[in-house]
Amino acid sequence: MSYAYLFKYIIIGDTGVGKSCLLLQFTDKRFQPVHDLTIGVEFGARMITIDNKQIKLQIWDTAGQEAFRSITRSYYRGAAGALLVYDITRRDTFNHLTQWLEDARQHSNSNMVIMLIGNKSDLDSRREVKRDEGEAFAREHGLVFMETSAKTAANVEEAFINTAREIYDKIQEGVFDVHNEANGIKIGPQHSPSGSGINGPQAATGGGSTCC
Repeated sequence: MSYAYLFKYIIIGDTGVGKSCLLLQFTDKRFQPVHDLTIGVEFGARMITIDNKQIKLQIWDTAGQEAFRSITRSYYRGAAGALLVYDITRRDTFNHLTQWLEDARQHSNSNMVIMLIGNKSDLDSRREVKRDEGEAFAREHGLVFMETSAKTAANVEEAFINTAREIYDKIQEGVFDVHNEANGIKIGPQHSPSGSGINGPQAATGGGSTCC
């Protein structure tokens, strides 16, 4: 299917916050309670519609382990959007957000849209991070905020699509140079007959872990 634009996303955050489960829920509409630890980077894609235009989202799901941080950093470059994810039942994952955000802003373009995601909202009885805290962090750092559940699919669609709308709005405002693919945006075949897909590194997985 042809598309007007391709947006590149990156999903970042600590191990076990549910990054891979969010991607799977968005692309395949299914929940996998036990997911292999992401080794390096995994990939997913899906078409959405904004203002009657087809937008292809190309989403890179990164490993949360420190050992893979250098690989993750290489994916910040050329990303138009990022989902920064923490687990509302694990305060340590919230405490590490500042480090992730510093990394993202140091290695990405300054216009990258960042959505802060408090995942596992279905586990409210085990909550360690209040919604107010997530909202306050997002306000302080100029992020968009949302709580999601990869298990029940609550707000998962909205998280990815709202990020795309922010990027699309920036294109309309002239903030993004769509002719510079380093911004994580590619003009699609609907605009250019010669448009073609982007090839990326292959994903690899290993080691079992409960991700969500």
